[in-house]
Amino acid sequence: MNRIHKIDPEIPISSKKQIINMRNRVIHGYDKIDDEIVWGTIVRHLPILKMEIHRLLN
Repeated sequence: MNRIHKIDPEIPISSKKQIINMRNRVIHGYDKIDDEIVWGTIVRHLPILKMEIHRLLN
């Protein structure tokens, strides 16, 4: 997402910054990763991201 954002910051993905931040927390292990937060993010935000990407590809 960071690379996409650098290429074109106008790409309409609603939570680019949050996606980048979540990736950094998971990869680098900042603090302790809370499973409930990760699962909540998947349940609430992944369907929206999937829809936005689907729109971009069509």
